[in-house]
Amino acid sequence: MLFEIAEIIGIISFSLSGFYIAVRNKLDILGIFISAFLTALGGGIIRDTIVGIDPISLTTTTPMLIVLAMIVLLILVKFHKKQDYDRKPLFVFIDSIGLVSFSISGALIAIDHNFSLSGIIILAFVTALGGGICRDILLNVVPYVLKGGFYGIISIFIGFAVYILHTINFLGFISLSLLLVAGIIIRLIAFKYSWKLPNLYS
Repeated sequence: MLFEIAEIIGIISFSLSGFYIAVRNKLDILGIFISAFLTALGGGIIRDTIVGIDPISLTTTTPMLIVLAMIVLLILVKFHKKQDYDRKPLFVFIDSIGLVSFSISGALIAIDHNFSLSGIIILAFVTALGGGICRDILLNVVPYVLKGGFYGIISIFIGFAVYILHTINFLGFISLSLLLVAGIIIRLIAFKYSWKLPNLYS
């Protein structure tokens, strides 16, 4: 149940994110669909392949229908006519929900398959960022996670936190809800104050 909730929240949020990125790059309608599908479902497909199960988004219709419904809704309300949305708080908030939700769902799958701490963190990271990385490669741009400050770190933090909650037998709806809120808040603070990781070029 916890996994399903986190997965649905992530799909909705990253469908919006993929749509925004596609419009920013002036893709046609097929490009918009591909961007949204990759962003929302790509990480989950990679995750499921790693753990050796049939990808959920390819064996059930619900994930695809959610993405399709979000794309149609955004087109109907003419979100593609808005400008500079990717730097506005609403976009960052929506993207943050997807980032944290998918990190949680990836970590939960790893726990279900008895992965170690490193496995849990990697699966959280791949689930949250795998789709976006595939999208950015397709668009011929450097994946945002490689230059986006604390973006990837938050996913790693979520994976570690889920591992701790599982270790102390405190993994449940309330604890994961609090973790979701905490992750989103950290992401918004990092964005507001432009937190970045050290690099060799500054």
